[in-house]
Amino acid sequence: MEDAKTGGVTGAEVSHVPVTAPWLRTQLRSAPAAAWALALLVAVTACLAAAFPRVLDRYEDAGLRETARQAGPGRTSVQLSGAQPDVTLPEDQSEAGLRPDTLRTGYERVRTVVDRPLVVDPAQSAYGVRPSDNPAVPDTWIPRPNGLPARVYPATQSDLAGHATVRQGRLPRAAGLVTTYTREVEAAVTEATATSLHIKVGSVIHVPGEGRSPLAVRVTGILTPRDPGGAYWSTQPLLRTPTLVALPTPDRPTYWLGALLLAPDAAPALLGTDAAPVPYWQLAPDLSALHAHDLDRLKTAVASLESGPGLQLARTYTTPDTDVSTGLSDVFTSYGQLRAEVRPLTAVAGFGTGTVAVVVLLMTGALTADRRRSELALLRARGASLPGLTARLLAETAVIAVPAGALGLAVALLAVPAGRSGHAVGAALAVVLTASVALPARAALTHRTVRVHGPREDVTTVRPSRRRTVAELTLLVLASGAVEALRRSGTSGSAGNQLVSLAPVLVGVIAALVLVRVYPFLLRRLTRPAGRLRGVVAHLSLARAGRTTGSAVLPLLALLTALTTAAFGGSVLAGVSDARDHAALLSVGADARLDATAPLPAQLPGRISRLPGVHGLDEVSITYDAKPLDGLESVPLVGVNPSTYGELAGRSGLGAFPQGQLKRPAGSDAVLPALASPSVASAYGTRPFLVRLPDTSAVTVRIVLVRDATPALSGADFLVVDRSGLPGTAARPTSLLVTGDRVSGAALRSAAGSAAGVTVRAEQRARYADSPLQSDVGRIYAAAVAAGAGYAVLALLLALLRAAPERAALLARLRTMGLTRAQGRRLLVLESLPQALLAAAGGALTGWATIRLLAPGVDLTSVALASAQSPLGEAHLRTDPVSLTVPALGVLVVAVGVAGVQAWWSGRRGSVRELRAGDAR
Repeated sequence: MEDAKTGGVTGAEVSHVPVTAPWLRTQLRSAPAAAWALALLVAVTACLAAAFPRVLDRYEDAGLRETARQAGPGRTSVQLSGAQPDVTLPEDQSEAGLRPDTLRTGYERVRTVVDRPLVVDPAQSAYGVRPSDNPAVPDTWIPRPNGLPARVYPATQSDLAGHATVRQGRLPRAAGLVTTYTREVEAAVTEATATSLHIKVGSVIHVPGEGRSPLAVRVTGILTPRDPGGAYWSTQPLLRTPTLVALPTPDRPTYWLGALLLAPDAAPALLGTDAAPVPYWQLAPDLSALHAHDLDRLKTAVASLESGPGLQLARTYTTPDTDVSTGLSDVFTSYGQLRAEVRPLTAVAGFGTGTVAVVVLLMTGALTADRRRSELALLRARGASLPGLTARLLAETAVIAVPAGALGLAVALLAVPAGRSGHAVGAALAVVLTASVALPARAALTHRTVRVHGPREDVTTVRPSRRRTVAELTLLVLASGAVEALRRSGTSGSAGNQLVSLAPVLVGVIAALVLVRVYPFLLRRLTRPAGRLRGVVAHLSLARAGRTTGSAVLPLLALLTALTTAAFGGSVLAGVSDARDHAALLSVGADARLDATAPLPAQLPGRISRLPGVHGLDEVSITYDAKPLDGLESVPLVGVNPSTYGELAGRSGLGAFPQGQLKRPAGSDAVLPALASPSVASAYGTRPFLVRLPDTSAVTVRIVLVRDATPALSGADFLVVDRSGLPGTAARPTSLLVTGDRVSGAALRSAAGSAAGVTVRAEQRARYADSPLQSDVGRIYAAAVAAGAGYAVLALLLALLRAAPERAALLARLRTMGLTRAQGRRLLVLESLPQALLAAAGGALTGWATIRLLAPGVDLTSVALASAQSPLGEAHLRTDPVSLTVPALGVLVVAVGVAGVQAWWSGRRGSVRELRAGDAR
C-alpha cells in the first residue's frame, strides 16, 4: 500500500534506505587529536614561512636607511645649482631670476622630475640663493685668529620660520622692492654663528660691493635650528655652524667663515656684491620611503637626475646651465655590495630551516599513511580506485591545512607588518600545498598495487629500490657541484645562485641518505654479539630497533639536516663574534687605551690605576716620525717596559716574546735590542742601525725579534724597544694600555680630561656592528637554528610516538613473563638509542665536514665588520665545538627522556587494554 507522505513508499521500506556518512566528517571525528595536531603544525610552519621574507625585507630596508642616514644629508640630498646671471642680461631679468616667486615655481616643477621609488621629503627640502664666492668682510670686531679677516656666506633659504626658533630679535624682512643697488638688508644668524663671530642683534656686517659701496647687512635675529641634524640644515651645514678655514700654506693660518641668512626677497641685493649669487634647489629624499627591493630602480632614478632625462627636464624648468650633484648613487652602490655579500649567508639559514620543516611535513604524512595502512589497503581491495582514494585523502588534509595555513599567514602579517606580502603569501601556500600533498602522495606510492597483506619492511631486511638509488645519486651530484661552486667562488657575488646557498643542506641530506644505508648493517652487526650477553634486554632492544618500518627512517633525515644547519649557523655566529673580538683587540691592544700626541701628565697613570675595574697599566711611548738610517721613510718607534709589556703581549696573544731579550743592555751607548714587524725586519735586517728621533736625538737599535702584531700599534710597521734606553722626551709615555674587567669608558674620560683620548675595547667592538644588515643577520641565524632544532625535536617525537602503542603492548606482554619496570625502562631507552646515536654522531660529523668543506669559500668579513675600518684582514668560517656537540647531545636527551616517560606512563596505566583478546597489535 502506498503512503502519500512518502511518495508511494511504505514506512517499512523507508527504514531500510541506507544512509552514507560524509567521508570528511567521519575521518575528522574518528581522529580529532591527529587533525588538531596537523592544523597546529601547518599553522606554525606557515606563520614562520610567511614571516621569514618579511623579516628579511624589514632588516634590509633598515640597513639601507641606516646607510643613508650615516652618509648624511650632504651626500644624500639632490642639490641643483643654477648658473650666475648673465652679465649681458638686463638687471631686472637677473633680479627676477633670484626672487622667491621664480625660485618657488622652479622648485615645484623640479620635484616632479624625481622618479619613483625615490620620494622627496618636502619638509626637509628647500630652495634659495647662495654665494659662489665667500667675500671677506672688513669689520674688525669679528674675531681674526691669525689676523685674517673673516668671510661670510650670505644666503637665503625658504621657510626659515618653519625650521628655526627665534631666540633674540626677529626674522629678517625686506623693506620694499630690493634691487641690485639696495644699500642695506636684514639677516639672521644661528646661535653657533653668533657665539663664534661675536654677533649680536643690531650688529652690522659690511659685504664688499662690486663697483659700488659695501652692502650693509643688519642682524635682526638670532635663531636656534629646530632639527639641526635634518637635511634642511645639514645639507649645507655652514648655514647653522660656522667653521675655521685653514689656508693651504706651511703655517696653515685660519679665518672664520659664517653664514648670514637674508630675507628671501633681499636676494637681488647680492648681485651688487662680490658674492656672485646663484639660485639653488635642494631635494631631500624621504628615508622612510627607501626599500631595499627597489635598489635597482633607485639607482636608475638617481642616474636620470645626474645625467639623464631627469637632468634635461630640470634644466628646462630652472636654468639651461643647472648642475645636479648628489652622493646617493655611491650610497646605494656601497649598500648593494654589502647586501650582496650578506644575503647568501641568510639564504643558507632560510634554506636549512625550510628543508627541515619540509621533511617534518612529509614525515607527518608518511606516518599518517603508515598508521592507516590497513584501512587504505582494505579500501583498495574493495574496489577503490587509486585516483579516487588519492582525491579523498587530498580533500581530507586540505580541509585541515588550508584554514590552518590562512591563520598562520594572518598571524605572520600582523606580527611583521613591514615587508612585501607577495612573498609571504607564496611561502604560506607552499607550506599548505606540501602538507596537503604529503599524505596522498605517500598513500599513492604505497597502495598503487592492490594487496591486503604486504611484506614486512623492517629496516634490517628491506632493500633500497633502483629509483631510490638513482635519486640518491642525483642528490649526490647536486651537492658535490654546489660545494665545489662555493669553494671556488665564495659567498661574495653569488647572491643569485641558490644552489650555492643550498650546499650545506644538500651535504646534510646526502650524509643522511648514506647513514640510512649504513644503519641496517650496523644493527645486524650489533645484534649478534648482543645475543650472547646475559639477559634479554640488550638483545631485545636491538631486535626491536631492527624491526622499525622503513618509513621510520624519515626522522633521521630531519635530524641530520637540522644538526648540520645548526652547526653551520652556530659556526657563523661564533666566527662573527670572534672576528669582532679579534679586530677590537688589534685596534686597541688592551681592554682600553689612552693616547696623546704629547707626553702625558705625570699624575695621570696614578689616577687611572686607581679607577674601579682597572687591574693593570702599561706605560708606553710612541714616536710616529722616527726615521731609520736618517732616511725619508718613517717607522713608528714604541718604547715599553719589557716586563709588563711582555706580560700584556702574552695575555692578548699579540706577539708574545721573551721579556729578557728586549731589556736594555748595560752601558749608556749600548745598542738597544728591538722587536720589529716583518716588513721592517726585511727592510733593515739584523745589523745595528741608527734611528733619528724628531728632536734630532738618535738611538742605535738591532732587530732581535720579529712578530706580526704588537699591542701598542695595529699597523704593519713598528719597532719596539726598551723605553729606559730612549733619550729625552722620547722616553716619556704618550699612551697608557689598560687591562681590567668592565673598564668604564666614562670614568676613563673623566679622569683623563683633555690630556688624552680614550678608546675602549668594548666600545670599539660595538662599532663593528653599525648596520642592521650585520646585527640582524646574527638574529636571523639564531632564530633559524632555534626553529630547526624545534622541528628536529618534533620529528623525533613523532617517530617515537608513532611506535608508542606497539611499545606499550610489548611492555605489557613482557611484564606477564616477569619483566620488571626497571627492565622495561631500559628496554625502551635502549631501543630508541641506536637511531638517536646515529643521528647525533652523524649530525656532528656531518656538520664538521660541511664546515671544513665550505670554510674556504665563506668570507664573514662583511657580516662581522662591514664598513667600519678594522686592522683585521678577513674573517673566515671556523668550527664551533659548542654548535656541534650541544644539539647532538640534545637529540640523545630528548630520545632517552621520551622513552623513559613512555615507560613510566605505561606502568601507571596498567596492562589490561594492551592484553585484551583480539588485539591486532
